[in-house]
Amino acid sequence: MRELAERLGVNANTVAAAYRTLRERGVIETAGRRGSRVRPKPATTARDLMRVEVPPGVRDLSEGSPDPALLPALAGAFAAAAAQGDREPVLYGHAPVEPGLARAARAGLDADGVPDGPVAVASGALDAIERVLAAHLRPGDAVAVEDPGWGSLLDLVPALGLRTVPVGLDGEGPLPDDVREALAGGARALIVTDRAQNPTGAALSAARARVLRSVLAAHPETLLIEDDHGHHIVDVPLHPLAGTTRSWAFVRSAAKAYGPDLRLAVLTGDTVTLDRVRGRQRLGPGWVSLIVQRAVARLWSEGAVDPAAVAASYGRRRDALIGALARRGVAAYGPSGMNVWVPVPDETGAVARLLHAGWAVAPGARFRLNAPPGIRVTVSTLTGDEIEPLSEAVATALGPAGGPARTYA
Repeated sequence: MRELAERLGVNANTVAAAYRTLRERGVIETAGRRGSRVRPKPATTARDLMRVEVPPGVRDLSEGSPDPALLPALAGAFAAAAAQGDREPVLYGHAPVEPGLARAARAGLDADGVPDGPVAVASGALDAIERVLAAHLRPGDAVAVEDPGWGSLLDLVPALGLRTVPVGLDGEGPLPDDVREALAGGARALIVTDRAQNPTGAALSAARARVLRSVLAAHPETLLIEDDHGHHIVDVPLHPLAGTTRSWAFVRSAAKAYGPDLRLAVLTGDTVTLDRVRGRQRLGPGWVSLIVQRAVARLWSEGAVDPAAVAASYGRRRDALIGALARRGVAAYGPSGMNVWVPVPDETGAVARLLHAGWAVAPGARFRLNAPPGIRVTVSTLTGDEIEPLSEAVATALGPAGGPARTYA
């Protein structure tokens, strides 16, 4: 900065302020002693722009949406919630969280071993995560994220002026050595997907959770955020890390099991974090619609979704595809959720060849930082008679050698 100030004939503080502005706007990223560099793309350029254009007649398996046939009917729950709103209009100053939703959420969290804490409601998991990050971090801070991981999250972190630190994972969750290295290197936050990890389907095992708790215990100032968007669509138990560090938040979305358009997630955490989140929320949108909250509470209380049946349906499709690919020498992964991750040697070529064969899949570039290339196949609407032709198309697209037999870490 001093050298640039001398070259431009300006005060060093002016250069420092310019760097800060560029960093906050996502134009540059700073990597400690390695200096700053211009980002490869603007922080606000979404990875969704890497999506495949699906022409007519091509089977689209590239989106991460749930099976509409497994989503509950919403009309009754919303009619009841609206009727209650007619009787008891929600006006300014009303409590921002519906008591029935808070009770149901807290009961579910207690049953899954999530530590006690206040409950807040956000407009989806990404909104909740953004609010928690903003409550603790400043531009330039580093956040450890799963790689490969949720593309929207990988976009959000730099858009907030934060730095991403990739952490590898396998079928049991984030790799402890990678997490240890990231935290020792200065990462101030860690974001973990407990189950149905996007795009790999990884699910945090009891053994992996124990090791990660030990790693986190050595860094108690780390902000820990857990994303449990797989709630009610998976049949694997939850092994939460929450409570290991002083600052933590646990987010549970209704999108995958009840419908993405509900735009609702509940979160809990330590008192300071939740106070900051709710305080900032009051200065913005104020609250998430109580009609939506009441409708979701009713859906939960009435058992509108059978989690075991939904998990079994997705599990059958994942297992069938993974098995069919294995018979053709193609390695694929999907321990839970609605996606299967297939490592490939040539991502662009595989996507293009599959598209030509009539199948649209998501390119792994939407989900990767440093991880090896791959493709994501969403199996949520995959039918039994599509398994074999899809597997044959994938094997053909990857060539005679098939997919590389390696993990996605």
